[in-house]
Amino acid sequence: MSNAPTEETVLDVEHFTDRLFAFSITRPASFRFRTGEFIMIGLPKTEEQKRPVMRAYSIASPAWDDKLEFYSIKVEDGPLTSRLQKIVSGDTVLLGRKPVGTLVLDALLPGKRLWMFSTGTGFAPFASLVRDPETYERYDEVIVTHTCRDAGELEYSQRLVADLINDPLVGEMVVNADGSPKLKLITSLTREDHPLTGRITTLLDTGKLFDVAGTEPLNKGMDRVMICGSKDMIGDTAKMVESFGLEEGSNSEPKHFVVEKSFVG
Repeated sequence: MSNAPTEETVLDVEHFTDRLFAFSITRPASFRFRTGEFIMIGLPKTEEQKRPVMRAYSIASPAWDDKLEFYSIKVEDGPLTSRLQKIVSGDTVLLGRKPVGTLVLDALLPGKRLWMFSTGTGFAPFASLVRDPETYERYDEVIVTHTCRDAGELEYSQRLVADLINDPLVGEMVVNADGSPKLKLITSLTREDHPLTGRITTLLDTGKLFDVAGTEPLNKGMDRVMICGSKDMIGDTAKMVESFGLEEGSNSEPKHFVVEKSFVG
C-alpha cells in the first residue's frame, strides 16, 4: 500500500475571525481513526513550493462522520496556513494515511469525570470527542474548558456545544435524566471582559475553575484530564495537573491525564 497522501476535495469553509477558520474535506472510504487523533494534511506543490508542505492537524469531526473536519489558525507567512486559509469548496487538500495521537479515551484509566483543557485551536480534538457517544458512556460528567484571547475566538466551540442538544446521535446523552447538563463548556478570555477571565493555569491555581464548574478540586480517584493547546500551555497545565496528584498516561500505559504530543517540542 502506498504511503503517499490521498487527494481530497474541500467541501466547505467557514471563517470565524482574522485568525481562525474551519473546513471539511471528503473522507476516503478506507480511512479509519480513533476519536481525538490527529493526521498530517497539506496542499499540493506549487511553482514556489516544490514539495507539498504537511502539518499535523487534530481531526475535529467524530470517528463516525462521513467527512473530515479541521479547525485552523491563520498565519500570513506560514508555509502551509498562508495558503490553506485561502481554500474554497472544490479545492484539493492532501490527507496523510496514518492517524495517531494520545488524546484518546483508551489512554486514560476509568474515571467518573472527564476534563478537557484547551486554548485556541486546541479545542479541535475535543470537538471530536464531545460528539462521540463513547465519551458519555465512559464518564458521568464531561467538562470542556476553552480559553482564548477575545470573544470572537470562542464562536466555534460555543456554537458546536450548543448544537449538540439537537444531535441525533448524542443529543440525549449530553443531558442527565433530571435535565441537568452532563456536558459543560466553560469559556474564559485573556484580553477582553468576560464572565470568566484568565489562563487555565490561573483558574486551576486559584480554584476559580472548580467554583464555576461546581466540583471539588482534581483528584486521581475520580478525575481524568486531556490537555491541548500551545506548547507552553500544555507544559504549564500538565505541571499544574500533576500538582493535584494525577499522573500522565499514554496509549501503552493509561493513567490519569494525557496531553497532545504532536504540539510539544
